[in-house]
Amino acid sequence: MVATPLGNLQDISIRAQAVLSEVGAIAAEDTRHSQRLLDALGIRTRLFPLHEHNEQTAVGQVIRMLETGQHVALISDAGTPAISDPGARAVARVREAGFPVVPVPGPCAAIAALSASGFVDDGFRFVGFLPAKQAARRARIGELRGQEVPLVFYESPHRIAESVEDLAAVLEPSRDIVIAREITKIYEQIARMPLGEAPAWLAADANRCRGEFVLIVSGAPAVEGLPPDAERTLALLLEELPVKSAARLAADITGAARKLLYARALELKGS
Repeated sequence: MVATPLGNLQDISIRAQAVLSEVGAIAAEDTRHSQRLLDALGIRTRLFPLHEHNEQTAVGQVIRMLETGQHVALISDAGTPAISDPGARAVARVREAGFPVVPVPGPCAAIAALSASGFVDDGFRFVGFLPAKQAARRARIGELRGQEVPLVFYESPHRIAESVEDLAAVLEPSRDIVIAREITKIYEQIARMPLGEAPAWLAADANRCRGEFVLIVSGAPAVEGLPPDAERTLALLLEELPVKSAARLAADITGAARKLLYARALELKGS
């Protein structure tokens, strides 16, 4: 599993270059895209496709090569493979077949954006791409509303405006959002602002909707007390479950903050 540059070719590691040069073949998400990378690096290793539409078939080819003693590298179009890119199913199949899977770490858009975001929370929730249709997208955002850590999304240029509008509509507009686009490329831009201002910021300049995006939204703000439905759900769960499990499940069901639910559960049990 070899991480490749997001855009700037100088981000390729010495180890990644060596591995791509020495393996018997490279499984690539888009062979035409990856061939340009290999040409720039002077690497002549054979490429074959492994993408979301042929992953189950292509991994059979990978396993057959491994059975003959060859080594195979897997790369995506950019960044770390199997992170919102094809590869995870292939990894599972290779492991089931009894072969080791070795990561060759390197660029990852989510981690790069987080490092420049300025969020100081302990942890984050990586979500990846939201659903394409608005109803499903808003429902998914609603499910994440109670998360107390920053939420990390990937988005494409043709849906960035709609996704940001839905985030602002479903989540509290006072939250902060970091919009990071074209990371490591010529037109890299990383901006932080209140979520409620983000749709207008994107609309003010058409160039701001171009490129590949990472969005980071701050976690749920602290609130006083619990919504009535969360209180009722927690009370019912406490009749059957321990405090920690009841609080966790109530948070998943209602979207309320888990810390508040846990504190309230302790109060209810103590009384």
